[in-house]
Amino acid sequence: MQAEAAAALPDLPRPDFAKVDYRAWPLSLTRPLQKRAAFSIEAGAEFWAKGCVACDWETALAEHGDLLEKYFGRAANFKENRLLGENVAKMEQGLFVYVPDNVALAEPLTVTYLQDSQKQEDFALHVLLVAGKNAAFSYFEKVASRGDKEATANLVVEICALAGSQVKYAAIDRLGKNTTAYLKRVAWVGRDAKLDWAMGMLSDGKILADYDSDLYGQGARAEMNVIAITIGDQVQGLNTVVNNYGKKSDGRILQHGVILQKSCLVFNGIGHVMKGAKGANAQQENRVLMLSRSARGDANPILLIDDNDVFAGHAASVGRVDDQQLYYLMSRGLPKPLAERLVIRGFLGPVLTKIPEASRQPLFEMVERKLIDGQELE
Repeated sequence: MQAEAAAALPDLPRPDFAKVDYRAWPLSLTRPLQKRAAFSIEAGAEFWAKGCVACDWETALAEHGDLLEKYFGRAANFKENRLLGENVAKMEQGLFVYVPDNVALAEPLTVTYLQDSQKQEDFALHVLLVAGKNAAFSYFEKVASRGDKEATANLVVEICALAGSQVKYAAIDRLGKNTTAYLKRVAWVGRDAKLDWAMGMLSDGKILADYDSDLYGQGARAEMNVIAITIGDQVQGLNTVVNNYGKKSDGRILQHGVILQKSCLVFNGIGHVMKGAKGANAQQENRVLMLSRSARGDANPILLIDDNDVFAGHAASVGRVDDQQLYYLMSRGLPKPLAERLVIRGFLGPVLTKIPEASRQPLFEMVERKLIDGQELE
């Protein structure tokens, strides 16, 4: 498939991010690619005892080629756009995770990905997660940078949640200021399967993030919970999409973002109910809080309805910190930076409470760290 993707690249379109002008961003993988092992895996004894798989791409090709052939590309079609196609054409590292049918895991699988910017190398990684029929597990992903040299990162995660499975996927991204990144996370969700997304967009560089849930099975469900914080002169553009193909499928998007200094954050929430998806439900909420008059924020809800007898709704807002709330907290003796962080915590609370408990505290700590970093820039 790599050769096929490479041949198709010149004809593939650039991804469409409304209200984000990224034409001058260095998103192509032009430098040598990072080849050292880019991830570490933490899994309990139960994971291995029940026949689950978590391995690098080379091992997966040698030992699980039948599964790769069956599921690779089911969720993420490289022909969708040029950046996705480039990931497939040029990737040299990857992770394959497989949880067999009817296996339920109590402990989460935790994976840390490290983008090494100590050398002039780009970073391309492809992750494939497969949940067998009626399987249930949690996956916690941390993406971080080391070093400060300029680099491009291209990370693709595709999830196949087969019939009746339940997957909780959580990710915290903290790529460095000099790393420009394209992040594609996409899921294929089968009949009566449920996928809970929880994503913390806490990187410091220019980020394009493309998150999709394709609900193909009847009764398929997805909840996409996202928080994002931008600081300095950073720009982040997020497309969060739920496509309802299956009857009585249920897709929900909840996104809250915070903007400091001269940064920019764009939320594009898209709910698309396809023809034939009778009884489907598409709901979304996109809210942005600005802490600077120099910042720019957009919350763009889009609903596309191609059938009747469905349910759909959206909410969106862009606003500033409530001065009365700040005044009240400061009148009780709190310094302004701490008062601002308390207001922000309250704003992010509706999303944080939906995040699995195992990953909630690490995410909360990373949010606090980035807010402090942003305040130190003022």
